[in-house]
This record gives sequence, structure tokens and C-alpha cells, in this order.
Amino acid sequence: MSINASTENANLTRRNVLIGASGIAGLAGFSAALASANSAVSTTSANEGNRTMTSRIITRDGVEIYYKDWGPKDGKVVILSHGWPLSADSWEAQAFHLANNGFRVITHDRRGHGRSSQPWDGNDMDHYADDLSDLIEQLDLKDILLAGFSTGGGEITRYIGRHGTSRIAKAGLISAVPPLMVKTDANPLGLPKDVFDGIQAASVVDRSKLYRDIASGPFFGFNRPGAVASQGMIDSFWLQGMMGGHKNTYDSIVAFSQTDFTEDLKKFDVPTIIIHGDDDQIVPIDAAGRASKKLVPHAILKVYAGAPHGITDTHKEQLNADLLAFARS
Repeated sequence: MSINASTENANLTRRNVLIGASGIAGLAGFSAALASANSAVSTTSANEGNRTMTSRIITRDGVEIYYKDWGPKDGKVVILSHGWPLSADSWEAQAFHLANNGFRVITHDRRGHGRSSQPWDGNDMDHYADDLSDLIEQLDLKDILLAGFSTGGGEITRYIGRHGTSRIAKAGLISAVPPLMVKTDANPLGLPKDVFDGIQAASVVDRSKLYRDIASGPFFGFNRPGAVASQGMIDSFWLQGMMGGHKNTYDSIVAFSQTDFTEDLKKFDVPTIIIHGDDDQIVPIDAAGRASKKLVPHAILKVYAGAPHGITDTHKEQLNADLLAFARS
């Protein structure tokens, strides 16, 4: 696997790039205007006591966190934490499915991502975990199924490490980055630091191109022989990524790749499911899903044969069914 290699997979002509960029730019402008309008209409004061489908909280250090609140108010709570450089929108297939089956589903945009504010500092796992804690506390959520995809898996793992499981009933790690992505003497199955340094460098040179290359290449497995690429998935990944802050997504590369979650995983004392594709080129399963299973021995490990990293889209029906079954168990 090499994320760097993904930059060689996009061979669009200049004319196609300009046409595609023009179309997506128009879509991005429309989406931003719509999000602003929705925020103005639907965000309510806590004193009003009305739960809306989208809203915001302010964290302990003054960061505004956007979140969606779907499904029945009295349903059992599921929180889904997204991956890099995405937003809550990346979970929409699972959130829609779970909400339609009676669960109250909360999905939030991590600080510096999506529609949340873009602080210059604090783009690290400790702050991500504390933001999640503030969201849970301010909404007074309990008995939660807490699941994270990719970087979001790191966020929920650090949350449990820092804040415990008093409000958590179950946990899910989906294509998740723990225990540690970067290669070290103690983690020989990790990826070389040069890989992540290269991603940061590519982000500085041309962040937009980096996101297109990742999405059109290894993220969804579209670089595999015989794969049929979905332009919709590629465009959605790109749009979500470009909504995030440049500095925030840049810093997050270090956060997701170089944070060691080993001790956090040892604190998992609730039913846990680990789901990972065995052809994940972004977060290889041996250093991630299988390694996490060793640290959380009571966890259920489900391996999706031939599946890439982005299983929330490529394997959404299978993932929807597995999450629903786990939530009901």
C-alpha cells in the first residue's frame, strides 16, 4: 500500500479537470449557501427545548461544533464520528438507516472540518475527544453506541481513554486507525512516517488534487484492476474535504497517523465491534483492525473480504446491516 502512489492514478486532461472543477465549485457554492440557510432556520436556543435535525454546540475552549440529530428523540442513541478529511455527511447512509429503524443518530463535524469552526490550534486527538465529551454532556446523552470510522475511530478511542464509558453502552471501530498507524520499532507493521510527511507536503502543494487522487485511487479501491469508479463518491469526498480548514486538515494528518491509542484501547470495557476490509490500502488491517482486536480481546472482529477503506459507501448495505444488528443486540 502507498497513499503516495494514489497521486499517479488521476490522469485527467486539463480540459476535464477545468470542467469538473467548475461544476463542483458551483455545487460547493450552492451547498455552502444551503447549509448557511439551514443553520439560520434550524439552530435553536437550548432554552426553547426543541430538538432540530441540525444544530451546534460551543466547546470548553470556544470552538463551534456542528452536528446532525436524526431519528426519534426517545430512540437509543448512536453517535458516529467521521474520518479525515471528511464530515458528518460521510456517515449519511448509516445514519439514515439507523434513524429509520428507531435510533436517535448524532453525527458531528470534527473541529476544523465540515461546518464546524476552524481553530488554528487544538487539532489533535485530545481536543477531538474533549469536543466529543462536550457534545455528549451538553446533549445529556446516555447509553450510547459510539462508533468511529478511520480517524473517527481514533477520536472515540481517545474519548474512552480520557472520559471513560459511564455514558457508553457499546463501541464500534470501523476501518479505524488505532492502535497506531506510523511504523515504529514497537509497531513494525505500521506505515513509514515518510508516507504521512508526503501527504502533508501534497496538501500544501495542491490540497484539492490530493483529495481527488485519494478518492479516485485507494480510498474506495478504484485503483484495483476491474474496479468501476463512482464519480459521485469521488466528488462527495472532494467536496467534504474542501469544506475543512487547510490548517486543520493538515494538522490532522499527524493526529491520525502518530497518536498511539494502545493504552486507550485497554480501557474498552463495553461490547465492541471492529469492522475492517482486508484490502484497505489506507489503514491496512494487520496494523489496525487485527491489532486492535488483540488489545480488546472481547471485541467482535468482522473482516470484509476484498473491501477497501471507504466501506461506509462501497459496502454500505453490509455495514448498515451489521451496525443495526449490533445496535439491537
